[in-house]
Parts: sequence; structure tokens; C-alpha cells
Amino acid sequence: MTFDPGTVRPQFPALSIKDDGRPRIYLDNPAGTQVPQMVVDRMSECMLEKSANLGGYFRTSKLAVEVEQDARRAMADLLNAASPDEIIYGQNMTTITLHVARSIGKTLRAGDEIVLSRMDHDANVQPWVLLARDLGLVVRWLEFDLDSFEFDLALLDRLLNDRTRLVCVGGASNMTGTIHDVATICRKAREAGALSYIDAVQSVPHISTDVQELGCDFLVCSAYKFFGPHQGILYGRREVLEPLEAYKVRPAPDALPWRFETGTQSHEGMAGTAAAVDYFAVIGAAHGAAYEDRYPDFSGRRLHAHTAMDCLFEYETGIAQQLIDGLTAIPGVRVLGITDGAAMRRRVPTVSFVHESARPSDVAEQLAVRNIFAWSGHNYALEAASALGILDRGGAVRIGPVHYNTSNEINTLLEALGSILD
Repeated sequence: MTFDPGTVRPQFPALSIKDDGRPRIYLDNPAGTQVPQMVVDRMSECMLEKSANLGGYFRTSKLAVEVEQDARRAMADLLNAASPDEIIYGQNMTTITLHVARSIGKTLRAGDEIVLSRMDHDANVQPWVLLARDLGLVVRWLEFDLDSFEFDLALLDRLLNDRTRLVCVGGASNMTGTIHDVATICRKAREAGALSYIDAVQSVPHISTDVQELGCDFLVCSAYKFFGPHQGILYGRREVLEPLEAYKVRPAPDALPWRFETGTQSHEGMAGTAAAVDYFAVIGAAHGAAYEDRYPDFSGRRLHAHTAMDCLFEYETGIAQQLIDGLTAIPGVRVLGITDGAAMRRRVPTVSFVHESARPSDVAEQLAVRNIFAWSGHNYALEAASALGILDRGGAVRIGPVHYNTSNEINTLLEALGSILD
């Protein structure tokens, strides 16, 4: 099925903005996406009509409870969590991870081991490195192949042992774009008696995510990466969450999920997150029928959100191939990720590249002059940038199309790069 981005672009007000007559081309999406109008409307409605703390007898407080409940149900649908009580909201993925690491740390002892990945964003690295420093834990590193940009999970087998307590890995790399075999990683961790903590910030915006099928213990993501507001979300398997000590103030509830949510939450952010999931569901209902057989046990929003992800991923795979083919045709460019057309389904459309003579920051600046938005640098993937030998050379240029980007925009980008890198 061919998805036409023209069917959704009018829903995104930011896509129509021009600067000095030039349209904006948003290819900075791995760092944060634009939002559809329904997200803006839902957040505005919450702030104007439902603004109150939870637990009161009055109307706005009761409406705020409904906002919170729908936000949990929405993310449970998007991630196929067994219960909305397994969904925890927070400021962002980094803050959530630093907070939950403290609770997990209460279960660990000096000499216990944790496995970290060289391809992860630092938000799924440094919190655990700091925990290891404080508790005397041993950190073991899962390296990736510098040619294939993928993990050899036989290496994971050699890292796991009876002292392993935690395995932390990303769903997809924000540097190379590689989609990792999370289900196998979680199975191996579980068989070793270890917990699994998955940073799905880069995978959830692009691929259907089923935490029950993955078998993960924790999974974190960020709504602003999938067309929602700045909001972090944690899924935690109930059997793992319940025994953990929550660091909280005394009046805070002891029950799940509230005991892991510090202070008053951003109810408008929760409303916007639910709206982003509803946006996917609208797409799935309109364009996802061909994928419904993959989800025989799903219905309603849960079904349509997942079929939307499959439909949109098909489109994004094609546009990623167009981008990569164009980049590899430019002399001096090296794409830092999977480029084989037959393997496009093993990567998200986040594409990083370097040039033999141009600094990444200079390239990004020249693109910005043309109103084409892209990032340069290490993008917080310090371990990956170091392993690839680019950390001290300015990192890479990162291009990240999503489903509202068009083939014409990719062509405009490639023409601009051809001029900049000539």
C-alpha cells in the first residue's frame, strides 16, 4: 500500500510556515517532530477547561482525572501494555531513567553486573554508569559491528553470566538508525536472570511496539518524537514495578502507577500524548486495513494505532531508501548505517553521514541557510560516535524524515547537499 503524505500534511500547521518566502523542510525529526492540530487542540482544551489537581470533588478536578486515565489507556494501546497501571508519565525519558535507576539500584549489590550498549543514546548509558559508580557495580559493554552497524548477539551471550542483573539497550539507534532485535535481547536477559531496560525513544515513532511480545521489563519513550508534546513515558511490567521502592514524598499515593510519578504531572502533556496516539489511530482506520491480520487480538484504538505504524513504516522505508541512494551518490559521503536496499526494514529513516572534507556543523549551517532543518554533532550518542571515530571530528550530519516529509523534500535536500559538498 502506498501512503500519500499529502493526506496528513494539512493537519500539521507548522508545515505551512514560510520564512522570508521559503517553506520550512523539517528533517530534524529524530530530535523532535511537529504536531498535528488535534494535539494542540487537546492540550489547549485541557489547560482552558480541565486545569486542576487530581482528587478533588469539583468539576475541573474530575475532568483532570479523565485526562490522566485516557493518557494511560492511550499509551497502553500504543505499546500493548497489559494494563494502564503499567504506564508512568514523567518530564522526559532522561529524567524518568535517572529516577527509576535509583529504585532499581536498591535491588543491586556491589559486584553485580549490568550490560550497556555502545550504540545507545547517553540517556540509557550514563544513568547506569553513575549507578555503577555509586554502588560498585561492574559495567560490561555490548559492542556493535562497525561495518554492518548491527549487534552480533553472540557477543551478548559471552557477556551474560550469573552476576548480570540488568541489560540496557535501545530499540533503535539515534545515530545509525539500526533497529535492534529487542525481543531476542530481552529473552537472553531473562534467561540469565536479568531485567531489561529498553530505550525506545527512536523506535516507537516508526515501528509497531508490543511490550508483551518483546518481553521487556521496562520500556521508555518520548511523545515529542512521535508528534506529541514534550513528555516522557515509562512502561514497567507490573511484576517488576510492584516490589520496587519508589522515591517519593510521603503524601504521594503508594499504588501504581502514581508512586513513581514525582509531583504534579503535566496534564496538558498527557492530554497531548493521548491525542498523538489518537492521530495514529485515525491514520490506521483510514489506511491500515491491509495490516489488520497481523493483530487478530487487537481492536479499537489499539488495533488502528498499530496498523498505522505498519502503514507509515512502509512509506518511511521507501523515503529512507531514496535518501540513502542520493547520499551515497555524492562523492566523499559515507552513510553511517545500513544502506543495503534489502535490509531497509532493519533500520528507521534516521540517517547520519559524514563527508571526507566538510565539517558536519558547516553542512548543517548551510542547510539551515536554505531553510532545511537538520542536526549535526554526536546527538548524545557519545559511545556510538566514539566507536565510529567521529566524536572528535564534529560527529555527523543527521537527517530524519518521517511520514509527513515528501519525496520532493528529499530531492530538495539532495540538490542542496550536492551544491554544499561540491
